[in-house]
Amino acid sequence: MSGVAMQDLREGFEVWFLTGSQDLYGEDTLRQVAEHAREIAGYLDASGKLPVKVVWKPTLKSPEAILAVCREANATPRCAGVITWMHTFSPAKMWIAGLTRLEKPIAHLHTQYGRELPWGSIDMDFMNLNQSAHGDREFGYIGARLRIERKVIVGHWKDDDVLAKLDVWARAACAILDARRLKIARFGGMNMREVAVTGGDRVEAQVQLGWSVNGYGVGDLVERIADIDEAEVDRLVAEYDEAYSVAPALRKGGARRNDLRYAARQEAALRSFLKEGGFGGFTTTFEDIHGLKQLPGLAVQRLMADGFGFAAEGDWKTCGIVRAVKVMTTGLRGGVSFMEDYTYHLVDGKERVLGAHMLEICPSIAARRPSLESHPLSIGGKADPCRLVFDAGTGPAVNVSLIDLGGRMRMIANELEVVPPEEEMPNLPVARAVWIPKPDFKRACEAWILAGGAHHCAHSRAVTMEHLEDFAAIAGVELIRIGVGTEIPALKNELRWNDLAYRLSR
Repeated sequence: MSGVAMQDLREGFEVWFLTGSQDLYGEDTLRQVAEHAREIAGYLDASGKLPVKVVWKPTLKSPEAILAVCREANATPRCAGVITWMHTFSPAKMWIAGLTRLEKPIAHLHTQYGRELPWGSIDMDFMNLNQSAHGDREFGYIGARLRIERKVIVGHWKDDDVLAKLDVWARAACAILDARRLKIARFGGMNMREVAVTGGDRVEAQVQLGWSVNGYGVGDLVERIADIDEAEVDRLVAEYDEAYSVAPALRKGGARRNDLRYAARQEAALRSFLKEGGFGGFTTTFEDIHGLKQLPGLAVQRLMADGFGFAAEGDWKTCGIVRAVKVMTTGLRGGVSFMEDYTYHLVDGKERVLGAHMLEICPSIAARRPSLESHPLSIGGKADPCRLVFDAGTGPAVNVSLIDLGGRMRMIANELEVVPPEEEMPNLPVARAVWIPKPDFKRACEAWILAGGAHHCAHSRAVTMEHLEDFAAIAGVELIRIGVGTEIPALKNELRWNDLAYRLSR
């Protein structure tokens, strides 16, 4: 899936439905177990409520069968995770060999085939068949005993809240699978000079998250730009004319039309480089653009809109998080973008954050049709770059940052409310978002800074804290949540305890 547009997770991902039982109950009971499990898996798959295919697997009744299916799941590139359910009692020692070798995430669905008890006719045959109430507790014990990370989802399998939680988990599992094969290209191969937070241990990130991050010469991109066919430039420029409100100077016959054609060359060159190399994300830096006429703006925005991760100034960690959130929110409304906390509105009781960047904000978060413009850029020393200008859509959102603490990664996530600007900003020719962080401006900012959150982040009105909790849990990454209910003394204790736990584990 790396390096391609993400229209439908079902095209590239599936989760397996594993049902536990044992041979003790006889063929008639086991036949019903298999029928029920197949029905549940089929319902989940056809419900339209899950983003991936749900694949039923035959009932697991022995250690050998469990080990075999876990190994098969590991070896299947499309398998993002497994849903487990104990229809009857399934002795958990049978699961040890398989679970200790399973490399895919687990959602433990604690459900029951029938919604209601047949009070007037219930007998021991019914009791022997429908033992999830204690079968799943046995399975839960072995998960706890083995210290296996899993999501436990409780309720009837047709309930909307159960389907919603499975949806969130499946999206996080897909993002994890994508991360484990994600390649990130750093054009220029460096982060902004002397900046601390955008650096980090790329080897540790690959060990923990799977990201392969490598640098590539800007000259490689310059050569591709020069080789782009004029017909491809014509096609892209026509697409721009149709998709955006194009400024007069950039329209056909306008004084800056050639600047737009160069932006199209940049997009075509970047897209071909990324696709041919199988990259799912990339970074640029204004300190290394030798040979380029302008810093890529429009090209970056459009590639992000197609699902590529991105961050400026060589910030590969934020690039990876942008990509992960894009995978998790595929098909959801609200968009995902690279973002930077830029400046504040500090009127008492009306505090706001103005988020933006020089050029590279994804139009997936736009409130309305973007304007395509060209303006001077005071940094980088190059020609005036083209960019999409717009205000972000409003509503609940999350900012998420990933930092390297030296030996371990930490995610910091802050719940927000994106709001309209107080006034028009006619002299700020960049894409931007205005938000109120939760629980309030002062506590949110203090908490973010105490936790070490970066000035770059992934910004999304599509992702929720639950998506990020599931992703962090599966990845084994510390997550600091900032939102409604956050209190600074409790947060300080959480940070202290997490640091202590890390030191004791070394």
